[in-house]
Amino acid sequence: MRGDIEVGARLPDYELPDQDGVVRRLSELQGSNPMVLHLSRGGFDPKEHRFLHYLVDASVDFRVGYTRVALISTDNQLEINEFRDSVGAQFPFLSDPERTVRDDLEIVEYTDPVHDPMVPHTFVLAPELEISAIYNGYWYWGRPTVEELHRDLREVMRNLRPDFDLGAPGLREAWDRGEREQFLVSPVEGEAIRYTEGTEVGVKR
Repeated sequence: MRGDIEVGARLPDYELPDQDGVVRRLSELQGSNPMVLHLSRGGFDPKEHRFLHYLVDASVDFRVGYTRVALISTDNQLEINEFRDSVGAQFPFLSDPERTVRDDLEIVEYTDPVHDPMVPHTFVLAPELEISAIYNGYWYWGRPTVEELHRDLREVMRNLRPDFDLGAPGLREAWDRGEREQFLVSPVEGEAIRYTEGTEVGVKR
């Protein structure tokens, strides 16, 4: 892994096609939310399918927890759709058959010249692609459990949200004064509550 890719740094804002062929930027997929990003070996590896089984199940929790999930794989367009369908994922899968991310991050898995993949990594990202945690999944047990991701995301949200603890000094008084910028306030009537968007921490959509 490149020396500058560490906790507290920002992950490069890669731009790749998703499962539908639409070019997406990581920052666009993340919005102003935390994000779990998995860099995958590819659909050929049964360890990836097993790990994704847990991520897919947990993605419901991530959704209600205002957290995005995405995956990057060296699979081509057909392979990445088959991979995504096989694990039942609803979150974006980005295709990188040119191995742009792998080479840029210097994570070539040189022990597998047949598939020529990248060493799998899982990142927990605070907003603006700030790296909060990194897991190296070359060995399966190096990958994070859902419980570990929960712990990591708790700390991200604790640092991100001034209203994480409604009992914090001054919050109730601010609310009573109508100062709602510190809170995840209600959306415009009729709009679905899905994720936080934009740069204002008080916006809830």
